[in-house]
Amino acid sequence: MHAEARTSPGPQHLRALQRANAVRLARAELKRRVAEGGVSAAEVILSSPWEAESMSVSDLLTSQRRWGNTRCRKFLQCVPIPENKPIGTLTERQRRALAQLLSDGEPACATEACEEHAEALRPALAGVV
Repeated sequence: MHAEARTSPGPQHLRALQRANAVRLARAELKRRVAEGGVSAAEVILSSPWEAESMSVSDLLTSQRRWGNTRCRKFLQCVPIPENKPIGTLTERQRRALAQLLSDGEPACATEACEEHAEALRPALAGVV
């Protein structure tokens, strides 16, 4: 007896497209709520909802009002987390450190302030790279 598994290519790729559209719409709604101030970026980082799992940290940060690529890059220089790191892959320590920085307010662009924040967060990020 020879059993053969058959899958039709049509329904699978259509389901994948539906899933991608659902994620895209949910992510757009999340970004809209962050931009309007309905939810903070720190809350999103801590709770990590399903729509933000594969979203990069920089996408979330730049969805805030008055946050562009340069401001995001300068902010992330204080924390050893790459801009393109997905939110879903952040460790608990990284989540808490980012949320703490966002809640305290953005550090000044000066190098000394960035170094002070990095020193303050070093215990929280110990062993995490």
